Amino acid sequence: MNAEISTPATDATELVQRLSATPLGARLARRLTAQQLATWGYPHDSDQNGTAQLLVSELAANAVTHGRVPGRDFELRLRLPAEKDTLRIEVSDARGDKAPRFLEGGAEDEHGRGLVIVLVLSARWGVTERTVGKTVWAELPLSPRQRRPCRRTPVPEG
Repeated sequence: MNAEISTPATDATELVQRLSATPLGARLARRLTAQQLATWGYPHDSDQNGTAQLLVSELAANAVTHGRVPGRDFELRLRLPAEKDTLRIEVSDARGDKAPRFLEGGAEDEHGRGLVIVLVLSARWGVTERTVGKTVWAELPLSPRQRRPCRRTPVPEG
């Protein structure tokens, strides 16, 4: 990781990294997620790691596509609490004026399904405003025993 653009993590169960708001940055976010989950005990070929990678891919792609401001990075944050049963994924971008939304696309449309994937795979998701921009977050149950409710609207923070 580039020390010049990383935000210091608060403990060993958190990864924070700023990445260029480009397709390359989004791909790197996915790779960092795979590596970090493997470090935390969820191997690359596990369902938890694969699902976390998919969630990060969708959130990072949205940040790069819809939240990009020229010259500004996006930030990836992964948090694994002490209980280690739910992974918190946060992707922050510089565009606070563009809230995520579901598109009513047709079967032939090539875009507009990212938030549906986030909705289906996460237990909860939402949007938090920042001083500059916004953070879209999702929580992924890591225990196979946890049920994931399916909600179309973001959950309020707190």
